[in-house]
Amino acid sequence: MNTANLQLKGLIMAMASICDAIVDKQLLTREEIDAALSKAQKAIEEDDDHELSGANRAAILFPIRVLQLASEAGRKGEGATFSDYAKRVGKLS
Repeated sequence: MNTANLQLKGLIMAMASICDAIVDKQLLTREEIDAALSKAQKAIEEDDDHELSGANRAAILFPIRVLQLASEAGRKGEGATFSDYAKRVGKLS
């Protein structure tokens, strides 16, 4: 696997843990985090300045979708591995 992919994998899972900590400390709610992630997703989907292929757009959206799934799992008191989330993102796309 490409080293950059491994680094992104670690970064995404670290961000998921940070989001959990933010919720645990009651700095933001899950709903507020979800809204922020949705806002980021919408901005990417509406970006017409760059003509991206569907595959490139999906690649850009991938980390956001993983974080959304991690937030959903946190809401349910569940956890998953990066591979679990990646499979679920693949099924949703």
